[in-house]
Amino acid sequence: MAKALGTDIPHDSAYSHVTGESVYIDDRLPTRGELHVDFVGSPVAHGIIKEINLEELKSLPGIVGVYTYIDLLGKNSWGSIEQDQPFLAEKTCHYIGEPIVVIAAESREALRSAKRKTNITMEEKKPLLSIDDALKNESLIGKKITIKKGNVETTFASAKNVLEGEFENKGQEHFYLESHASLVYPMENGDLEVHSSAQHPTEVQHLVAQALGLNYHQVVCLVKRMGGGFGGKESQSGHFAALAGLVAQKTGKPVRLILERDDDMAVTGKRHGFKNNYKVAFSDEGLIEAIEVNFHADGGAYADLSTAILERALFHVDNAYYFPNALITGTVCRTNLPPNTAFRGFGGPQGVALIESIIEDIATTLNKDAFNIRTLNCYAESERNTTPYGQTVENNMLPAIFTKLAETSAYENRKKSVKEFNETSETHVRGLSLTAVKFGISFTTKFLNQANAQVNIHVDGTVQVSTGATEMGQGVNTQISQIVADCFSIDASHVKVMTTSTEKNHNTSATAASAGTDLNGSAALLASEKIKKRLACCALDHFTEAKAEWSPSTDRNTDIIEFKDGWVINKEKPKEKIAFKDLLKKAYLNRVSLGEYGFYKTPKIDIDKTIYQGRPFLYYTQGASMSEVEIDRFTGESKVLATHILMDLGKMINPGISYGQTCGGFVQGMGWVTDEDLVFDDKGVVLSHSPTTYKIPNIQDIPRDFQINFIKNPTFNLNVRHSKAAGEPPLMTALSVWAAIKNALSSMNPGKIIPLKLPATAEEILNNL
Repeated sequence: MAKALGTDIPHDSAYSHVTGESVYIDDRLPTRGELHVDFVGSPVAHGIIKEINLEELKSLPGIVGVYTYIDLLGKNSWGSIEQDQPFLAEKTCHYIGEPIVVIAAESREALRSAKRKTNITMEEKKPLLSIDDALKNESLIGKKITIKKGNVETTFASAKNVLEGEFENKGQEHFYLESHASLVYPMENGDLEVHSSAQHPTEVQHLVAQALGLNYHQVVCLVKRMGGGFGGKESQSGHFAALAGLVAQKTGKPVRLILERDDDMAVTGKRHGFKNNYKVAFSDEGLIEAIEVNFHADGGAYADLSTAILERALFHVDNAYYFPNALITGTVCRTNLPPNTAFRGFGGPQGVALIESIIEDIATTLNKDAFNIRTLNCYAESERNTTPYGQTVENNMLPAIFTKLAETSAYENRKKSVKEFNETSETHVRGLSLTAVKFGISFTTKFLNQANAQVNIHVDGTVQVSTGATEMGQGVNTQISQIVADCFSIDASHVKVMTTSTEKNHNTSATAASAGTDLNGSAALLASEKIKKRLACCALDHFTEAKAEWSPSTDRNTDIIEFKDGWVINKEKPKEKIAFKDLLKKAYLNRVSLGEYGFYKTPKIDIDKTIYQGRPFLYYTQGASMSEVEIDRFTGESKVLATHILMDLGKMINPGISYGQTCGGFVQGMGWVTDEDLVFDDKGVVLSHSPTTYKIPNIQDIPRDFQINFIKNPTFNLNVRHSKAAGEPPLMTALSVWAAIKNALSSMNPGKIIPLKLPATAEEILNNL
């Protein structure tokens, strides 16, 4: 029997993905009387609704119903943190595409025709379309956040070297393969069954109920799988599900709402763009003495998750580096763009990008190698290991990662060859950088760090597991099945993780913050261990041939019982053993429960958000990346010649899945830092709203020499089965590509700070040549 943990068990949907048998929401066969639903949104970025041709729409062929906010029986407001966003606009619209009218039709053709014939008369207002516009008009979301450590003012006053500057990064489109999708079935007594492509089934359940005036127990949300999420389906799926639910409630018919690709890209939120001001003091050696940063995030029209995303940006501006004195502040700006939302990294990449840019600038100023500046400022193992927010960097592998990757990637030899190439080439220039990542794992909102799981064992030896985790391709179901299989020492193929449902797992958190396996795997393990203890008691009774009814009392000493390779063994008398399946049958006949509920809450975390001091994270996932790039000096085109990544992921539950997450995270991050350019016109219309105008990485963009390795970490034991999260941290390894581009441009202008923005598109590179 193959060992369940630490093996490359295939993704549970690998076969069905390849054969095309995997069922997504729009693959579900239509049911009798099913309606197609879509919405018509605001034609302007900011304006007042004056008139809508509702009666004309209702009379169109194939149109079953037309609905506005007055048809909602519940409250017309939602939001994960601040409920400031309407399901349907009432009088004023705040971004292009903001839903105003919901249309239900008998066919998609009739629906598209009605959308084209919808006329909404607006009184247009002047929109705010940039962070600068929002700051000038004091248009903000939430309060200013401040993290303070030491004495910044005194340090700057006596500093020998001070750099000041501005750093800007744009957002990023999620580009999940499956757009937002909802199927809603009306049930008895006004209940609704909602199938949603969502990372947060509980929030979908709650939002649908709130919008329609229902109680939570009247709505069940189910998520089989998503065709990608990346954070884009954490908070915003519930909005579309509520619009579909409205029609199901009004008509009593099944409803299908599937956003078309262009519409999805045009109206949904993206990764937050940031514009930051900074000042840093450092020694002649490059040691950072003090830093002052003021973050400004573009939240879009409504709050969504922006304040929490800003928090994580502030928590990650230190990245791998120790700041003895720091003043870090941040503000969310309200603009008339679609509300920006969660995206893989959740603000962390924006914070990390800033400090990596600053370090490149320090190196340029001092005429030193940026890698030496990084290792000089790197968190140490015993001293210089406290973050600006007061958390100690425990189990710190960063110094070892830097050392090992520099060696295995032949960094010094590459540096020499890059220098020689740049001295001789008249058409191209190369750059090199080795950057780090230290990413905190846990939700920074404490109550979200909880999960529950139900484990049911059947008498044939197979197991069904239900958790609040949602599968979006990342392999969380596979890893949970491996954790449960390992607990009972059975084959992982005998464990099935079921469709996520709010009926079985209640009050769950989103599958986000890289914590899907951490939280739900831990809950499933707790439930499994309870059953295992009962079964061990049953084994004791079996081996002693107890005549009375078996007692699964959990206070009995079961140390002599071992579960191994499908057997349950008496370790004191190894010949006494019983097959796991046979023990289950005997336990059932003796009325011993083979099902259990597990509840897990992340330990140790706590932070005082009045002063932003404490421990927001259970642990850190760490790593580093070396990239070498080549730039065409005439076109600005950049190519990644090599990328070597080294990650600390603890004891990996499934190395193949962890490798895939690392590879995919890097490639998605590389898109953010190089080619993925969001473009809006001066009216607030997103011009890059389709695959023809928005460039994600393709096979030709992959590094020519691409290597991913993992460093052993024998002392880490804080998380389930000593593993570390691999969902978001690898995305930040792509910053080595951006830093290498900046290094190449700096080599052409020795001593000059290059104000390279992110993404470093060919146009941006040409502007800095």
